[in-house]
Amino acid sequence: MKKILVVLMILICATSLFAQAAKEAAVVEETTTHIIVDHQGVEVEVPKKIDRIGVYNIYPLPSVITVFFNNANKLVAMSKPSLTAAQNGLLGKLYPEILDVDTASVTGQINIEELMKKNPDIVFINGGDAASRKLLNDAGIPAVGISVNKWDYDCIETLDNWIALLAELFPEDADKVQIVHDYSYKIYNEIQDRVKDIPQEERVRVFVLFQYSPSTMLTSGKHFFGQWWCDAIGAINVANELEKDNSSPVTMEQVYAWNPDAIVITNFTAAQPETLYTNGMGNDDWSAIKAVQDKRVYKTPLGMYRSYTPGADAPVSLLWWAKAIYPELFADMDLTAIAKDYYKTVFDVELSNEQVASIFAPPSSAAGGF
Repeated sequence: MKKILVVLMILICATSLFAQAAKEAAVVEETTTHIIVDHQGVEVEVPKKIDRIGVYNIYPLPSVITVFFNNANKLVAMSKPSLTAAQNGLLGKLYPEILDVDTASVTGQINIEELMKKNPDIVFINGGDAASRKLLNDAGIPAVGISVNKWDYDCIETLDNWIALLAELFPEDADKVQIVHDYSYKIYNEIQDRVKDIPQEERVRVFVLFQYSPSTMLTSGKHFFGQWWCDAIGAINVANELEKDNSSPVTMEQVYAWNPDAIVITNFTAAQPETLYTNGMGNDDWSAIKAVQDKRVYKTPLGMYRSYTPGADAPVSLLWWAKAIYPELFADMDLTAIAKDYYKTVFDVELSNEQVASIFAPPSSAAGGF
């Protein structure tokens, strides 16, 4: 009888310990993931611990992720245009590890078999890309939707929301949300204060040359990034009559009719100011355009990414736009000093004067992929 009681006691204890262990395991299982709401309003179950990140077709996002962590170690896949920007800008020099991130699995269409070999914990996609979301979800990979136009192409507000979503996924870095917001709007509000009283007839009329080749000329109409940049610095987008969402095709005849005071060329084209000054593209003749005659053609910066879009460079790029278009009004603001302070304060990245200078002298090769 004593032996039976002992055996029963052992069995009871073992059962109790097993039950407790199972309960603890269940709790651990329950807490390894959580639900976030992405920019498309979709609830996504994501791991609490994310070590491997893929990015598909959100070209500036890998650079934002890199400066957010001050390294590119979590990136395992990104699209080719993200790589060409890193190769030709400052990002690849500061974080050479990003130059080895795989692009084959997410350039063009997602190659799900190749991507799965990278074992990503999550993949960021364009929020409205339902087909890619389904492809990833069917493969058991959480797809987190990111938007570039939800905030009406406002690059500062968009950067704010990108950083906020990253902070939700990586709460240990949540302090960056307020830091980014405060610095961005400090610059934005200073610019607004200086340009608000410029009479309408004295505002600089700007043509944004988004893409340019012998066969194609694209600009920003009312619903694309160029409109926001012009509005934010108190300038007039000469193409604001164009209602097409995203980029709009234009002809040389339209540019003649607009006759802009200044032209801003993005890094989504190999064209440089000299291209227009020397009529170096196809048969186009720019010599009659006021901006060309006055030598007021500018190339947008390339820091961490092509700064026409939202990205980590947005506040510094905004000041660059303001100084380029209204040089006298912003003569006292030291762009180099502010750029160095911004990257150090916000992302703990220390830049030399030479590195800052390189941001404002991007090579034509930065347009690779476009």
